[in-house]
Amino acid sequence: MTERSGRRILITGGHGQLGLALQQAFADEDVTALGHADLDVTDEDAVLEAIGDVMPAVVIHAAAWTDTAGCEKDEERATLVNGRGAGFVAEASRDVGAVVVYISSNEVFDGETGEPYTEDAAPNPVNAYGRSKLAGETEVQDATERVYIVRTSWLYGPGRESFPEKIVQAAREKRRLQVVTDEIASPTWTVDLAGAIANLIGHPQYGIYHLTNAGAASRKEWTDEILKNAGLEDTTVEPTTLAEYGGPYKKPPYSALANKRAAGLAIEMRPWREALVDHFRAASDAEAGSRANG
Repeated sequence: MTERSGRRILITGGHGQLGLALQQAFADEDVTALGHADLDVTDEDAVLEAIGDVMPAVVIHAAAWTDTAGCEKDEERATLVNGRGAGFVAEASRDVGAVVVYISSNEVFDGETGEPYTEDAAPNPVNAYGRSKLAGETEVQDATERVYIVRTSWLYGPGRESFPEKIVQAAREKRRLQVVTDEIASPTWTVDLAGAIANLIGHPQYGIYHLTNAGAASRKEWTDEILKNAGLEDTTVEPTTLAEYGGPYKKPPYSALANKRAAGLAIEMRPWREALVDHFRAASDAEAGSRANG
């Protein structure tokens, strides 16, 4: 086995869709990736032990409970996992001298302004998930000054089924979809986000950053592009609204993020449509490689 060199980096949520991309982005570093089975972030003693054992220079806290409907049903648990759990990770990181990267969400905003949110905009979450992620932001800021809070949105990427894969599967099964037109944000490829995070931590300018692929789209616009890339453009996509679609929780209608601060460090992410093309290309290449080896 080849010895890895470089900084020690610990990734919580290391086997999730962003965690997998982060492992690739930091492949030349000494990475420890811990999934939920490896580390329960709500167990303070376990967090202290894990971070104390690794003694990382950087902790990227990507672990979270992202089931929005589940968070709405059990906000106490959501706050424990996404809020206090983030605090435990930040406190343990501070104690070993590690820098923290906390992955937050566009859903800390209410989505009522109709324009992209800058890092200075006042959060006002409208659902339990957003409130729990904002609680996490407060916890990590209270624990350490050496923290990057990275807000992002609508993540998808290789290694896990996400929105594009669900749309493709539904299109193949039903040939007719209903998708909302009035929920708007920025689809973000985990590969691009992981690369931007790797770039960001090279700059010791801590604080809040918005990192998404450039541009914004409604769920329907995103769906149309997904179907185009998948060769399923003959699928009927019926527009609907959040109110008509219904749901067990409220969603921010326009929560695109303005990536101002990172751009000031020359860290910019390409348009979301370009990233989506590469996502499908990578998936096709992986499938071809699997067939060749199988």
